[in-house]
Amino acid sequence: MDFAQKNILLVGASSGIGLATTRLLHGLGAKLFTMSRHLSPELAELGTTHIAADATQPLAAEALAQLPDVLHGVVYCPGSIKLRPFERIPLDDFRSDFELNVLGAVQILQATMKRLKKAEGASVVLFSTVAATTGMSFHTSIATAKAAVEGLTRALAAEYAASNIRVNAIAPSLTDTPLAASLLNTPEKMEAGAKRHPLQRIGQPKDLAYMASFLLSDHSGFITGQVMPVSGGLSNLK
Repeated sequence: MDFAQKNILLVGASSGIGLATTRLLHGLGAKLFTMSRHLSPELAELGTTHIAADATQPLAAEALAQLPDVLHGVVYCPGSIKLRPFERIPLDDFRSDFELNVLGAVQILQATMKRLKKAEGASVVLFSTVAATTGMSFHTSIATAKAAVEGLTRALAAEYAASNIRVNAIAPSLTDTPLAASLLNTPEKMEAGAKRHPLQRIGQPKDLAYMASFLLSDHSGFITGQVMPVSGGLSNLK
């Protein structure tokens, strides 16, 4: 895959899946623009054009001014994991999950759509979760928000197909990232998590980065409106 001369915006690139995707695209020659609240040392090493911004807050004009006139791809990586019994989840947690996962993506895409249209063939990659379609206890808040992301993916794919903008989502299972640290912080938890998957291992950030880079590339030029499970078989195997 050749990303030379392609401008890609990655939101939530400071760690985890976002950082792994940034590293991969950097190695493939993409011109990278990254957005996160903080510039992590790992992200700073890559020398991207970094925009300090919170996707859940109104975007300042000066932040958007740092983007090029043409964008060939946008990846929205922020996510959340708040697992607890339904009756113990405050309504504010449902709101914050929706704002981060859905409205944050909406704001970024509304702000960048004109730039994507100028590419005459662009790709948007969003992130869902296997829990949006596979019922899992204690996942009601994040599953609700990510199900909305899947609806957003399909609706945008239909609306912008005529503009040759493809929109797809990736649905991971449990992945070894800082976001999931509390779920994988002992050998016993790691082993139990691995055994839940038919492939008998936990997902790694690079697993998702490979799929994201494929969906951004010309190799996926006939794919849009899809939710791609990267779940070690958990999404549809027993």
